[in-house]
Amino acid sequence: MLPKLEPIIMEHANGGKGHLVIEPILSKEQLGDKCRLYAHVIIPKGCSMGVHQHKGDGECYYILSGKGLYTDDDKTYEMGPGDAAYCYSGHFHGIENIGDEDLVLMGLIIYK
Repeated sequence: MLPKLEPIIMEHANGGKGHLVIEPILSKEQLGDKCRLYAHVIIPKGCSMGVHQHKGDGECYYILSGKGLYTDDDKTYEMGPGDAAYCYSGHFHGIENIGDEDLVLMGLIIYK
């Protein structure tokens, strides 16, 4: 069994609202040179991960619970449990909690 890593509390992540909690699952050593992040992410009600660009990597969000408004370049759409999205290198994305409970997702950042 893997040891639990220290959670990271990010205020105004990428210019977003409020804060979010990133709970890393794998350490940098375990991720090696293939991935930058594999984490359980909690975005409280009214908070968001601001829209940002990926360069040299891509990121997948997989929604576990809650309701989010996902921005994919110039498009937005709602996401809920079981939905997934991927932001390719060179593109922009972000997500805002638009529900009444925490938005919980898995985040995976893969180097390209």
